[in-house]
Amino acid sequence: MSTLTIDVISDIVCPWCFIGARRLDQALASLPQPIEATVVYRPFLLDPSTPPEGEDLRKRIGRKYGMDPERMFGRVEEAARESGIPLDFAKVHRSVSTVRAHVLLRHALEKGTQRALAGALFEAYFLEGRDVGRVDVLAAIGAQHGFAVDEVEALLGDPDELALTRDEAGAAAAQGVQGVPYFVFRRRFALSGAQTPEVFRAAIARALAPETARSSALEG
Repeated sequence: MSTLTIDVISDIVCPWCFIGARRLDQALASLPQPIEATVVYRPFLLDPSTPPEGEDLRKRIGRKYGMDPERMFGRVEEAARESGIPLDFAKVHRSVSTVRAHVLLRHALEKGTQRALAGALFEAYFLEGRDVGRVDVLAAIGAQHGFAVDEVEALLGDPDELALTRDEAGAAAAQGVQGVPYFVFRRRFALSGAQTPEVFRAAIARALAPETARSSALEG
């Protein structure tokens, strides 16, 4: 069976990251031949200045873009529903800091639960309206993905863990990642944005092709 590593640079409060991750899952599930895919989530902070306690989502968007947030929400909700996500921004009231959530995701990788945890965090924020910046909320979610509550509290209370996550997110931005989601296939090439399952399937095929075949295809 073919194997493939896909790095997903994303942020939990990015709706297009939720949509893109779901479309990637759909692409992997619909391949003509199954592959062993390792999907690794890497941190990105849409707004590193978001305070730990968060802030009102609609006020933040209005201030940042100078427009009615509801106009933006409608377009995103439609795209989400086309991908099977019942997104309803009426449930989402806060823009939250995701530094702690990314700390938890990083440690979930070694537990083998990272991909499931990422999905759970997206759903908690966008479908349930939960504040995924709060330690108690993250402890409750983490408990379903291999973490003990006191383990989560210790990790999220460690300044070094928080600083390391900020550094990793900053490194992605310094390397040229300006928007998310951003997908890197086998460290060979990248796709930006919430692409369609068809585009993801083509990218997977390209990543799995031998180097000579890939070069010929690109030259042709």
